[in-house]
Amino acid sequence: MSQNVPYASPADTAVHGEYRITRAPGDERPLYRFTGRITADGSSGFAAEPGRYHIYAGWFCPWAQRTTIQRALNGLEDVVSVSYVDGRRDGRGWAFRETYGPDPVNGFTLLRDAYERTEPGFDGHISVPTLWDRRTGRVVSNDFRTIGIDLATQFGRWSNGADTYPEDLRAEIDALDARLGPAVNHGAGAAAGTGDVALAARALLLETFAELDARLATSRYLLGDRLTEADVRLWVTLVRYDVGPNHARAVNPGLAAYPHLWAYARDLYQRKPFTGTTDFAAFTEPGASVPDWHAPVERPLPA
Repeated sequence: MSQNVPYASPADTAVHGEYRITRAPGDERPLYRFTGRITADGSSGFAAEPGRYHIYAGWFCPWAQRTTIQRALNGLEDVVSVSYVDGRRDGRGWAFRETYGPDPVNGFTLLRDAYERTEPGFDGHISVPTLWDRRTGRVVSNDFRTIGIDLATQFGRWSNGADTYPEDLRAEIDALDARLGPAVNHGAGAAAGTGDVALAARALLLETFAELDARLATSRYLLGDRLTEADVRLWVTLVRYDVGPNHARAVNPGLAAYPHLWAYARDLYQRKPFTGTTDFAAFTEPGASVPDWHAPVERPLPA
């Protein structure tokens, strides 16, 4: 370890305990305390500007990958910077270690430091992605649902014009996510368990996979011939499915059981914004076999 680079000590639950999320009484949801928004005109207090914002991400995290994919899809790599926390966590929360390098913005050793600087005594959820504002020296947001949308919509002056959250499709994108979120993004993990809850989650997941397979038999993307935020939201779960919740094939034989869905997932993976933001080593269960994501894709659909 370099004497000039600050790193956290190794994760050690025996010393620091397990990570705990403080929740409101009767509410099991993590507390996403920071919900600031970036706006093109600065009306929110956080104006879209090149070089101003930094994303603290995690290679292991599907919600963080949503934001890094949007960053790449919209050509914002030189506009919004990104760095990655280590994938191991103890009671201190996520940390910066040699695995992925130090915090390049503030030199923090723990992501908690960013939250404490923003709100001393912070007792909410310390999560990735976290959006940091260099100008004000504070966390803007740790709401994964909106960070990617702001990247896709508020940086038009510097983006490549990808328009992955177009106004005419926003209602459809959000309605589809309202269905796929519980059934797939949250349901995949539940489906791998045992008991009645797992059986119900499994039935819903596989039913939804079948519906998606039928949809993608005649559609290049979820909403026609345009790649949108809906595809990003679904894909981060698909890429983890057979090496994460279904690594032991406890749910079904694999994503390849749905040929159109599997081809769609590979089609996206083989594009740089998806390939370049994916590290299978960060989320593959020990002993799991990674499917051939580089297998040729034949989809006779419009580009």
